[in-house]
Amino acid sequence: MQQGGPPLERGSTVVDLLPAVIIDATMARPFPTLRDLWSYRDLLAILTWRDVAVRYKQTVFGVGWALLQPLLMTVVFSLLFGRLARLPSDDLPYPLFALAGLVVWGFFSAAVTNGGNSLIGNASLITKVHFPRLLIPCAAVGAALVDFAIGVGLLLLLGVYYRLPPGAHLLLLPVVAVLLSLLAGAIALWMAALNVKYRDVRYALPFILQFWMFASPVIYPLSLVPPHWRWLMVLNPLTGIIETMRVAFGGSRLSVPGLLCATVVTSVVFVYALYSFQRMERDFADLV
Repeated sequence: MQQGGPPLERGSTVVDLLPAVIIDATMARPFPTLRDLWSYRDLLAILTWRDVAVRYKQTVFGVGWALLQPLLMTVVFSLLFGRLARLPSDDLPYPLFALAGLVVWGFFSAAVTNGGNSLIGNASLITKVHFPRLLIPCAAVGAALVDFAIGVGLLLLLGVYYRLPPGAHLLLLPVVAVLLSLLAGAIALWMAALNVKYRDVRYALPFILQFWMFASPVIYPLSLVPPHWRWLMVLNPLTGIIETMRVAFGGSRLSVPGLLCATVVTSVVFVYALYSFQRMERDFADLV
């Protein structure tokens, strides 16, 4: 992008004084710059608020659905897997154990699903207005953070109910939030870019997420996995994130290798997703 403007002359109109903006696909960079994103921060806030408002528009319970969904799923899982199957829960009450996994998974699933379909759903905006397309999937991730914050509040209340008040381990919560946002944002960016070119992605994504949920310790602990398969589970970045989330709310000892593995894998996936998205962005207006 190049910016410049004509010199101030007598008799010039307002339009004449506006800077000229030349958009050239050959000037695309491998990664977006923070300066570009910061320049459009107001637009990101507007898109995020729009996604939140649209999600709960004309609903009776409104944002209350963000509270009811994980709560009802926790009750179901607690009855099926906590009482009937008697799965271990790493020294946590099973409802708190299950809710911690569901809050993480609910955010990840919503962010990836909505972010993966966001470019297709904003086709008219992409073809008519120039701005970093990166903002659209990021807005979907930001909107999912509202539900995540509500889920964290529910976890705090449930912890008080089970006499597990917040302690120093709660300082791990920002680490979980940052890692989870980066991972969800990376997958959302990658799926959104692929969805523009291959519309099969929108149909395959629900199956991928369903498989990913059962491959993550959402409703069962990592200790339940046989030792010779556990290393494969640790390569899943959601494993370290979910386990750390449970530690933050009073779970067992923190697995430092699992958290480090989640950090490394998330960082690699995030960098690749940014590069892939930026490389395909120039064709979005033609394909969407």
